[in-house]
Amino acid sequence: MALKNSQYYAIMREYEKRQLKNHDIQSSRYEEVYQKLPEFKALDESISILSVQYGKKLLNGDARALASLKEELEILRSSKKNLLISAGFPENYLEPIYDCPDCKDTGYIGNQKCHCFKRAVIGLLYEQSNIKEFPTEASFDNFSLDFYSPSIYDKTTGRSARTIMEDTLKICHRFIDTFGKEFQNLFFYGSVGVGKTFLSTCIAREIMDREFSVLYFSAPQLFSALSQPKFDKNDVDAKNMSEHIFNCDLLIIDDLGSEYTNAFIAAQFFTCINERLIHRKSTIISTNLSLESIANLYTERSFSRITSSYALLKIIGDDIRIKKKLKNREEH
Repeated sequence: MALKNSQYYAIMREYEKRQLKNHDIQSSRYEEVYQKLPEFKALDESISILSVQYGKKLLNGDARALASLKEELEILRSSKKNLLISAGFPENYLEPIYDCPDCKDTGYIGNQKCHCFKRAVIGLLYEQSNIKEFPTEASFDNFSLDFYSPSIYDKTTGRSARTIMEDTLKICHRFIDTFGKEFQNLFFYGSVGVGKTFLSTCIAREIMDREFSVLYFSAPQLFSALSQPKFDKNDVDAKNMSEHIFNCDLLIIDDLGSEYTNAFIAAQFFTCINERLIHRKSTIISTNLSLESIANLYTERSFSRITSSYALLKIIGDDIRIKKKLKNREEH
């Protein structure tokens, strides 16, 4: 994924801050050592003078100057090291300080992005995604099929809640594994508490860990963000957010139908999903509504886009939140 310029510069500014902070620490350490060990400062000055003298000799063609310089510098550096240790300072006390020694706080090792740069990208994406509002346990490592009963059946298909979720998980993992290579969209629907939001969050974390941009909104939050530029055309931040909603790698709309719906909201919803389909940007939608209710609330055009371009994944079962509360009571 290519970072936006604003995202890239935000990360690089953080590297600049690190460099300045660590340079200030190193400078204050030098001041401390110079104050305690005046002779150490004299050795540093000798090294500077010596480097200039031998530099002139090299320019004048003295072939032995470089070897002599290295020899004398080694003696002076050894003296400095002994002085530091004798005064109780660590041997490496005055060496450059880096938060990341691998890239020396530049973000790059050669032409390749350092692992710390990649972590910074993921951190930035998390900050911008709204996903931090959700608990850290929302991950596939903590996803349990035990909450989906093999004895609860869908009346239409005759399949059990357990079987349905097993197949849903396969589709979700394929969505993650092929993200950025294949264009896919997911539509989770089912009753309250069956794990739709949890599943969406699990997917969001996996996608962001692969350095793709994700925006996570409840339906009311989304429509509020999309409506703002319509009512305040001078709001630059609102315009930028609308562009990000249309262009981020993955948009997650949670709990569709929980917002107050009218013709304006229905039009905003169609514009959002249609723009993302046109630009082949993936979207995940979850709702407690039935497919029939979606068609009635958000127009046939929106319903048509969803049924033709999304994997429709119905989830059934007991309310997991109630199950967890009952389990906690039993354990305590």
